[in-house]
Amino acid sequence: MSEPGFAERLPPSRRVETGAWVSGLTYDRTGRTLGVACGDGRVWCIDTTNDSPPSPPEPAHRGVSLSIIANPSGDSFISGGDDGRLLRHGDAARELESFKGRWFERLAGHTKTATLAAVAGKEIVVYGASGRRVLGPHPSTVADIDFSPDGSRLVAAHYGGVTIHVLKPADAAPRSLEWKGSHVAVRYSPDARFIATGTQDNALHVWRLATGKDMQMSGYPVKVKQLAWSHDARFLFGTATSLFTGWPFAGKGPEGKPPIQFGDEGAGIMTAIAAHAADSFIAAGFDTGEVQVGDSKTRRSAVIKLAGDGQVSALAWSPGGWSLAVGTDQGVVELIDLRR
Repeated sequence: MSEPGFAERLPPSRRVETGAWVSGLTYDRTGRTLGVACGDGRVWCIDTTNDSPPSPPEPAHRGVSLSIIANPSGDSFISGGDDGRLLRHGDAARELESFKGRWFERLAGHTKTATLAAVAGKEIVVYGASGRRVLGPHPSTVADIDFSPDGSRLVAAHYGGVTIHVLKPADAAPRSLEWKGSHVAVRYSPDARFIATGTQDNALHVWRLATGKDMQMSGYPVKVKQLAWSHDARFLFGTATSLFTGWPFAGKGPEGKPPIQFGDEGAGIMTAIAAHAADSFIAAGFDTGEVQVGDSKTRRSAVIKLAGDGQVSALAWSPGGWSLAVGTDQGVVELIDLRR
């Protein structure tokens, strides 16, 4: 990565130093504002159209800002903290929920149904058109959540498997899919045929929803903390590897098939991953600070950020897919322009 002239071939970017670990990144629905959650309790709202350095905001949480998403029913952001508070950020921060002794570490939103879900220990608080609802308790603390593509269901990952909640009608019984061990990340496939989890046992676990049949892909060097499906549901990617590693799910699925692999093997171990919403691109950040964009169609990749600035802790694509935001555990945020 040190060859002469290499840095000049990187895409243009804008750098913001927040001074604290970046725990989450998200663009608002317009792409004009980037929301950043940080380890010192601050929530930054960075104007992406203005290159002037933003002024540091006052801490929003009394502790760590653990999570942030775009408000599914507006242009603001929603953040959760280890102070047990769920906040909405518009002109000023407004408290939506407070749970003493719990952390709001996982949030999910579905824009078409204008529904927000927040994990609070073994329970999930859901806000939608019909008001506030609490799901659970679950067998253990919920580690991650995700909406089905149409927003009709919400899946929760926890010890022993996942629980699928039917949100409408409200009295429908949840469905359980079981597998031993802790499940730390969960994602629906874009075609709603599969649910995938990353596990504490350094593996991926996947259920086929039509039949309940499951499959396991093991051999990762560390636990898989983040997952990303390609936009067309053909491939499932996860962190914890040194290369882009995509399991094929077209047709009958990955049984008996090897994964596709591509990328720069010297980049380190992947710590963050995010799929483009409308194309075959996958962004990956590594523990060295390097960021690559790979293409599952051509199986090629390009470095768009060199190593340095600490471990990549968060990635977010802009709504139009022409910009990628990168956050690190050393408090650096880079907005990378991919138009060229």
